[in-house]
Amino acid sequence: MGWTIQPMQSTSTALLVIDVQQALCFGEYAAHDSRGLIDRINTLAARFRAAGRPVIFIQHESPQGPLQRGSTGWALAEGLQRVETDLVVAKTATDSFHQTTLHALLQRLGVSHLVVCGLQSEFCVDTTVRRALGLGYPVTLVADGHSTMDNRLLKAPQISAHHTETLANITSFGPRVTPVQASEVEA
Repeated sequence: MGWTIQPMQSTSTALLVIDVQQALCFGEYAAHDSRGLIDRINTLAARFRAAGRPVIFIQHESPQGPLQRGSTGWALAEGLQRVETDLVVAKTATDSFHQTTLHALLQRLGVSHLVVCGLQSEFCVDTTVRRALGLGYPVTLVADGHSTMDNRLLKAPQISAHHTETLANITSFGPRVTPVQASEVEA
């Protein structure tokens, strides 16, 4: 697809895992290849932990429905590995920064570069990546590390590929998005 893999320039990089929750991985709202996605994220998160870099889980919550706080669907997805040192940020909008502690947490940790993966490509992943760029964070988007569901017009892999390509071509913020396959992301 013509992407250039650029080495991470910052030693202060964090992994953001967006909305990999039970209701979005299994059942009626299951994302495409959710089991494979979970495996790739687990491998990536293990690399980040081994390198001493922060792993931050973003967890969406709604006042009702399948992502209602405390519900089975709201929980992190079955098989997703989280350890005690990982951090969790709750959110209520598609933007992981909107009215959350995420930006302050990243600043406190000295993070200046983000690696982003999770769900769903056209909603929370896209919106969070754009906001991160606006806040000055270069982003490595895990090209095979985000997914979604089919919609009336496109199949899930098409949606994810489209958003990867679109985000990689945004130049107006200054910081850029670099798509990288999960196996090639360096922690």
